[in-house]
Amino acid sequence: MRFKVENNHKISLKNLSTKPNTAQNDKENKTDLKKLRKKLSKLQDKMYAQGKYSVLIMLQGMDTSGKDSLIREVFKDINARGVNVQSFKVPSEKELKHDYLWRHYITLPERGKFTVFNRTHYENVLVTRVHPEYILFENIPDINDIADINESFWDNRFEQITNFEKHLAQNGTIILKFFLHLSKDEQKNRLLRRLKIQEKNWKFSAGDLKERKLWDKYQFCYEEVLNRTSKTHAPWHIIPADNKPFARKTVAKLILETLEKLPIKTPELDAKTKANIQAYIKELEQE
Repeated sequence: MRFKVENNHKISLKNLSTKPNTAQNDKENKTDLKKLRKKLSKLQDKMYAQGKYSVLIMLQGMDTSGKDSLIREVFKDINARGVNVQSFKVPSEKELKHDYLWRHYITLPERGKFTVFNRTHYENVLVTRVHPEYILFENIPDINDIADINESFWDNRFEQITNFEKHLAQNGTIILKFFLHLSKDEQKNRLLRRLKIQEKNWKFSAGDLKERKLWDKYQFCYEEVLNRTSKTHAPWHIIPADNKPFARKTVAKLILETLEKLPIKTPELDAKTKANIQAYIKELEQE
């Protein structure tokens, strides 16, 4: 199964399955994920010690696509020091006083660490494209009415996002973007579970049903995002998301495969310290 969106190949979401084409069952996927988590944890320790690369993981998907639980399961074995999760909701009053990328800039990962964006700067060409009236809250010069938000506006925004990611990649940030590809039927089932199981009621919002009615518009906007912004330095991967254990295992595997190609290794001690290790041991043991 090919997950990566090549930057010279246009995709159509309706032609891509939301279900895994594998015979592995949930138990096997969970076992595989445990092994992958341990390897990711060890690799992040080396990254932290080396201090050359940072990793930015971006997750996008329709409501109920499994972003929260994926983050919990994929990154649970990484030292808390080494991973930071950022969830981007409706912009705050302070955030709206800056350009739309500002709140993402200030949460970028330090060298040696992972940051996971749960929803991303792509909301600014997804939600705002489905609801262009939201753009008016940004108080952008020359944008005074919805009629001012034309195709040129969106072209510029796509270019700005691409340049933002290119800048990050050129300065040592490894960027991996994952779209959790959920079917409309599976979303319906997950929303029903939220309503029928009392412990899950808190996850439900009436707004989820309003957005569900705009499914086709969102699918169009997601296709635009995937086709226009999957680059060699910041690729998109489309993950079948109807099966959560498979989606989690697949994301972990793709992250690990990418990082294993990098020259990441624990730095060696300087010659003087290395030559005196036995002396330091003796000094401590004789205290």
